[in-house]
Formats: sequence, structure tokens, C-alpha cells
Amino acid sequence: MNARIAIIEDDPNIRRILHDFLSKNGCTISEAADGSAASALLSEEQFDLVLMDLMLPGISGERLIAELRTHSRTPVIVVSARSMLETKLEVLRLGADDYILKPFDLNEVLVRMEVVLRRTGVSQPPDTLTFGRLTAFPADKRFCWDDKPISLTAKESDILLLLMKHPQKVYSKANLYESVWNEEYCCEDNTVNVHVSNLRSKLKKASGCDLIETVWGIGYRMKGEE
Repeated sequence: MNARIAIIEDDPNIRRILHDFLSKNGCTISEAADGSAASALLSEEQFDLVLMDLMLPGISGERLIAELRTHSRTPVIVVSARSMLETKLEVLRLGADDYILKPFDLNEVLVRMEVVLRRTGVSQPPDTLTFGRLTAFPADKRFCWDDKPISLTAKESDILLLLMKHPQKVYSKANLYESVWNEEYCCEDNTVNVHVSNLRSKLKKASGCDLIETVWGIGYRMKGEE
């Protein structure tokens, strides 16, 4: 992910964890540890996305979101320990784009960021993605093994693009569902399993090998030639 991210968080451990993880995933990071510093940062610099805590010294996250929305449509994802539905609804009404509860899973944060950036048009797909002899053309969702086309459904295409974008990352069923279906994953069902199984079969038929690996108890990632 090639994006400029502002992390607004007063807990230094959480800032460090997010900074290290997102940097490893290609993001450029700026930080602020309190509301006043965050207000100055957001008024002086342009970002692709903001990760925002609510309980900040000086100026609250709610005020910062309202302030930001007076001059910018930069996407904001709230990352907070406050779990009350009223709080979530309030910040969404103020202009936040998503809400993640602490403690959080880092891979979930990354997927939520990808979804918001794609939805807001900030993140544009590259011309091609490659994984060994598998090539993807994200703009029109075409796939080839060597030069032979592979026919996939829309959902299968979205799943494969996500896996190819970060081939080392393990995506849980919840990660895949929320990213591809753009809905909250709230119950255990067979939807993701069926689509991944069909996708795996089509890829094996085209390539002669398994290109998607099941990491038991966690989820799915690419495997084979890289």
C-alpha cells in the first residue's frame, strides 16, 4: 500500500506498533501524540488517510474530526477502546469513515484501510500484479497464467487481487469478507470458503499447481511460485 498515513494516538506503544507494521506495508507515516499537535499536523500536511484515537490530551478526537471536515475530505478511521454504539454513531455522523475497536488485529486494520482508500478513490490499482507466472490486470480484472486467460467471477477476482497484492499476508475469512463484500462479518458461514474453493480449483486447472494455501485456524494466502 503506497499511502501517506497520519497516526493520531497518545499511547506510544500503540503508535510504535502501527508505525512499524504500516511502514513494512509500504506506508509513509506521520504521528501526533495529542490533540493540539494533531490539529497542527492535519492543517499543515495532506494525507491519504488518518488513524485517529478519540481520547486524546488537549483536543478530543471528535473535535479533530469535526475540525478536519471543515476543510478536507481525507478519510478517517477511528481506532478507540470506547465500545458504546452511541459513540460509534456520533463519530460516523461527524464524518469518520470507519471505526475499529481496541484491542485490534493489525491485519484487520490494514484491510479496513484498503477498503476505505478504495471506496474513497484514493488508492488506485497498479497496471499489473504478478505472482510467479500468474499475472493480474486490476483495472479490468483480467488474469493470465503465462499468456492463457483465466475466467473468474467478480468475487473470485476480488479475492485473488487482494491475495496477490500482499502474497505473504494471511487473510482471515472476516478480512476477506469485509474487504470483498464490503459488509461487516458478523457470523460464521460458508460464503468465503465456497468462493475460495472455486477460485483454487480454477487456478489449479490453469496452472497445474495449488496457488492458494490454507493456513489452518487463521485463513488464506498465496503459495507456490513467487
